[in-house]
Amino acid sequence: MKPVLYGYFRSGTTYRVRAALNYKGVDYDYEPVDLAGGAQSGEAYKRLNPQGLVPALKVDGGVLTQSPAILEWMEETWPEPALLPHEPILRARTRAFCAAIGCDIHPIQNLRILKAVKAMKDSDPDAGTEWARHWITVGFEALEEMAEPDAGAGGFLFGTGPSLAEVYLMPQMFNAERFGVDLERFPKLVAANAAAQSVPEFAAAHPSRQPDAR
Repeated sequence: MKPVLYGYFRSGTTYRVRAALNYKGVDYDYEPVDLAGGAQSGEAYKRLNPQGLVPALKVDGGVLTQSPAILEWMEETWPEPALLPHEPILRARTRAFCAAIGCDIHPIQNLRILKAVKAMKDSDPDAGTEWARHWITVGFEALEEMAEPDAGAGGFLFGTGPSLAEVYLMPQMFNAERFGVDLERFPKLVAANAAAQSVPEFAAAHPSRQPDAR
């Protein structure tokens, strides 16, 4: 059976998985989960993912959750084309770059956190945006330094082709643009994002090109 991806068009974690599935040429079905409407908290979806988060990937053998675990499983299941460099040090640096986004930047500016920040700021309509802009900027300052000094051919961060670093970076750049982050300070990140968007399989994963986009 084909994998079924449950996600939301603007979810950064879903964006990561879409990009990797596309790049590896995996034929899959897509089931939208309307985060804005609260579908992730419904009984039907929580039977799939008890955390009530996206994405979830239904595959032979069950349901996989948490995008880092899904991406690692994909790399093991469909090793080519590879999304991790072959050289061990570059593999470790790529994983560290991904973790900086997946553990330290993205979780504190996703939808449920921004709603909580807004609620604590007496419903200030700009509170969530300011919070997200601040923490993305702080995170990008480190990422700009973590990228290889001589970013690879075509602007890619680690080596001469796309890797999981770009898979993680693209959704975070999308959020940075949404929240008005000054990207001129981060030329390596901007170049890597442009290089990634030139890959057709990655471009097809962009939120604006999803069936539930609005």
